[in-house]
Amino acid sequence: MKVAIVHDWFVTYAGAERVVEQLLELYPDADLFSTVDFLPEGQREFIKNKKIHTTFIQKLPGARRHYRTYLPLMPLAIEQLDLSGYDLVISSSSCVSKGVITGPNQVHVSYVHSPVRYAWDLTHQYLNEANLNHGMKGWLAKVILHYMRMWDTRTANGVDYYIANSKFIAKRIKKVYGRDAKVIYPPVDIEAFSYCEKKEEYYLTASRLVPYKKVKLIVEAFNDMPDKKLVVIGDGPDFAKIKAIAGENIILMGYQPFDVLKEKMQHAKAFVFAAEEDFGITPVEAQACGTPVIAYGKGGALETVEENKTGIFFDEQTVASIANAVNMFSDVTVITAEKCRKNAEKYGISRFRNELQKHIGDILK
Repeated sequence: MKVAIVHDWFVTYAGAERVVEQLLELYPDADLFSTVDFLPEGQREFIKNKKIHTTFIQKLPGARRHYRTYLPLMPLAIEQLDLSGYDLVISSSSCVSKGVITGPNQVHVSYVHSPVRYAWDLTHQYLNEANLNHGMKGWLAKVILHYMRMWDTRTANGVDYYIANSKFIAKRIKKVYGRDAKVIYPPVDIEAFSYCEKKEEYYLTASRLVPYKKVKLIVEAFNDMPDKKLVVIGDGPDFAKIKAIAGENIILMGYQPFDVLKEKMQHAKAFVFAAEEDFGITPVEAQACGTPVIAYGKGGALETVEENKTGIFFDEQTVASIANAVNMFSDVTVITAEKCRKNAEKYGISRFRNELQKHIGDILK
């Protein structure tokens, strides 16, 4: 059986790429396809140093740094990939890879991290954060997103079987594509995070510093709680803005290697998470360290954090709501490091491989 694995783009090693990594463990002879391949030399081990078959976007001016600006061309590009020689096509999709063309004698299984976020229910949030609600650029962005929605809907029927990375995303798939999806949670390397019961008097948040992660809100909330210490790990476009407003009780560490992140995660009093994520790997990693989570009560966090057992939720993405949850957390005594670790173990790598292998095996019977 010839297998092709299609991924939106290869530019880094993050959550979606961990799914591809495990797909290659299950199908080591599979060929890889993507719109672009700009993986650094030091980050190619997870794809077993395989050649990635790319599209014409790979050679367009400035694509290495600004590949996302070619979003309007990506539907056309992904349709140019010739997969006619493969029996099984597995797409790892949060944008366009589910739109590859397959025939009636091929099986196309799409593992969906999310339907195109900025084209559907997060459209208005994206336009506001990108300051694209006015002017000619704004109108152009709205036209492009309208086109993306039409293409995304049209290509939905080209997928034979959908897999969602959470119940939250399964609902999005049903809403947008009118299709049911099997839920298989993504792989989290639980064993890489050491369990630790000894906690120190600081809170932690860690992520890429981009608007939708809402790290700025967390920092503003801790500005109003000068008696509580916050450590922020991560870099990104919002770093300078966040640094400019951070109080003396807030430490911005920027990007840190894994060992530093793990050590800080192990000893944090709690991990604070304010984004509405499709699944959210970092809250699971925090729990793997035995660290409770204070999370926004929407999206994947509702599935990975057990309220009053491994963490607590806040209802709104506001400074007041976050501050209230942090203050409430001090009064929750039923959360233990042991409960957090036990909950995290449900999302390990072997579990992902077993569930996916069984599901695809059942499909191919």
